[in-house]
Formats: sequence, C-alpha cells, structure tokens
Amino acid sequence: MKVLLVDDHPLILSALQTVIQGLGDHVTVVGVGSARAARETLQADSDFDLVLLDLQLGDADGFDLLVEFRAAYPALPVVVVSASDRASDVIRSIDQGAMGFVPKRASNDTLFEALHMVMSGGIYVPPMNIGAENGFTRLDSRNDLNVVGREAAGSEFQQQPSLASLGLTPRQTDVLALLLQGNPNKLIARELGLSVETVKDHVAAVLRALGVSSRTQAVLAVSQMSQKHGGFSTWRSSTSR
Repeated sequence: MKVLLVDDHPLILSALQTVIQGLGDHVTVVGVGSARAARETLQADSDFDLVLLDLQLGDADGFDLLVEFRAAYPALPVVVVSASDRASDVIRSIDQGAMGFVPKRASNDTLFEALHMVMSGGIYVPPMNIGAENGFTRLDSRNDLNVVGREAAGSEFQQQPSLASLGLTPRQTDVLALLLQGNPNKLIARELGLSVETVKDHVAAVLRALGVSSRTQAVLAVSQMSQKHGGFSTWRSSTSR
C-alpha cells in the first residue's frame, strides 16, 4: 500500500509517517508539507492507494485541495486527518468526497481502524449523533474521541438497527453502494441501467430506511452502522448470496 501524507507541521508529519509505516513492511509512506508538494508528487506519480490530508495547510485551503484531488484522481481515496473534530468539518469533508475523517487526537488504533475501513471500501467518521430533523449534533469538542465514543454508544442513533435489518431490496442496496461512492443519480442510473426517476425513487427509499434526509447523512449513518455492526461490503456480499 502506497500512502501520501499531506501536513505542513513537521512533527505531526513525522509522527504520522511512523504510525502508518507501523502497519507493515508492505506500506510505503511519502510525506509532503504543502499543497504544492502534494500536487507535484501526484503529477509525477499518481500510483498511490491513499491520501491522508490535513485541512490546515500554509499554502492552500484543505477543503479546496480535497475537491481538487477528488476531481483529478477520482479513484484515489482521501482521508482527512484534522485537529478539528467539529461536526461541520466532518460533514463538509464527506460532502466534498472524503472517504474518512479522523481527528488528530484519535488513538493509533482508531486511525488503523479508519484506514482498514476505507481500504475495504467503507467510509470512516468519528462517533456522532445523527438526527433526521435536526441534522448533526456533535458532542462537546473538548471531549476526547474515547469519551465521545462511550457517550455516543448509548445515544438513540447507536441503537438504530443494523444494515442487515433495514429491509433494503437488492436493487436498493446497489443504489446505496453507488451513493456511498458519491455518484449523482444520472451516473447511478447509467451504471445500473435504470431511469433517473427510478433511481430517485430508490434513493428516497434508502433515505427513509436509514431515517435520514440527505445523502451526506446517509453516508455518515452507514459509516457508523458499519463500525458497530460490521462493514457495508461484508453485509452487501452476504445479501447477494
């Protein structure tokens, strides 16, 4: 696995390189300290499996760089690793195509879990409370990730059913899989050989089943259900048997 780290803080960059390298000898880590260096690295060699991106860069806005990378390298997953753990930043990152969001205060085990989930085709976000009517509410940002995780474990959202009990049809499951990849309705329709109107109906049914009101909420809901009940890919494979 070849990983590109983008962080303008030398100490954090070095620490992340050491941590990621600890995944095994099969991992190659390239660290750069600016958006410019990241662009040049990918232009010279786009054969990376993963990008870990800080949002606060000295020469660019991390969100702008995220959008740029997702447009230029759509098959390359990007995980945001940020000092922020605000719900608004998590939501915006996923909205703009990130496959994960890991607060820098998270433990090494949490980071490894996130990377494993992303490389397995899932999406990782930190524990959050999700409400269809009120949108997203983040627990007090002064709490560390472990405290947030313990409190969220008892929340109403965490008591929602598993993916397997949502009652999605095979076609709705296919639509959800493509929705999780950030595909618009037209591309989903083309991929599945359906009309756009039919896709809209399936998307609406998926959102109702998840108890959410937007695509981003669906992505975050599936991510957190996957963390609690098992990965989406594994569940999807079991439903196709």
